[in-house]
Amino acid sequence: METNQAGRMRWVLLGALAPISWGSVYFVTLHWIPAEEPFTAAALRALPAGLLLLVLRRRLPRGAWWWRSAVLGVLNCGAFFVLVYLAAKLLPTSIAAMLMSLSPIAMMLIAWALVAERPTARRLLGAAMGLVGVVLLMAASVGAVDGWGVAPSVTAMAMYALGSVLAKRWSGEVDAIASSSWQLTAGGLLLVPLALAIEGVPGAVPPTALLGYAYIAAIPTTLAFVCWFGALRHLTAGQVGLLGLLNPVTGVLLGVLLGAELLTAWQWLGIAVVLAGIALGQTTARQGTPSRARGLVTRAPSARAPRP
Repeated sequence: METNQAGRMRWVLLGALAPISWGSVYFVTLHWIPAEEPFTAAALRALPAGLLLLVLRRRLPRGAWWWRSAVLGVLNCGAFFVLVYLAAKLLPTSIAAMLMSLSPIAMMLIAWALVAERPTARRLLGAAMGLVGVVLLMAASVGAVDGWGVAPSVTAMAMYALGSVLAKRWSGEVDAIASSSWQLTAGGLLLVPLALAIEGVPGAVPPTALLGYAYIAAIPTTLAFVCWFGALRHLTAGQVGLLGLLNPVTGVLLGVLLGAELLTAWQWLGIAVVLAGIALGQTTARQGTPSRARGLVTRAPSARAPRP
């Protein structure tokens, strides 16, 4: 049991790297990436990361994984990256990151429907605490919120929640590196013709933009995807979804550290509540002692969803 707990904790920590790195995307996009080329930016994020993982893994899709890669490529990479990029340009860093924190609830509901993972009371409470923390953060925010920025942010959140659960449902057949490489490559290949048709061939790229593209492709994409989908293979969608609440916390803290933004006492309280909700959602109820009189054998709950 201790080994299982240690293994789960390892995947919790690895899975947490993904939303922490995603929280930095908003700041990098806002300050370093050209604002007029969302399709080009999305293609430069997905395709290099996918090709790098494809070279490392050296495995091509087979059978149903050709169309599955395309579906996941649209949900988790292609359309998702464009929507996140637009949201980052239309909303303040903190607001854009906070809206994505609705994903734990979305993932729990979708996982309940698609992989028969019923949300536990602890994870529902953890998600509720996370939402309370987000409300505290948003209530203290100043300035008008652009509705045109909210729409792509919420849509991106819903798409990624669905894509994550679908990837979990199919995760028993391939490893996280292969799955990540296929969907990133598929998403990138879908974006390239759109970027060329809508935005044309990219012109001269400033050095800061090159650094921004390189960082986003390497850390919040290549590394983050492997960690996120690897965690989904070993943990429940509810556990992994709650880790996504680290995204807005990172976005807000980066705004403080790098953007000279100031937080109120209520916002700091909101961060504390969010972190407490994440911690609560990672715990599991202690299993009772098997009853010898009834001859029952109690098994530890599996973190993997039943395959359809």
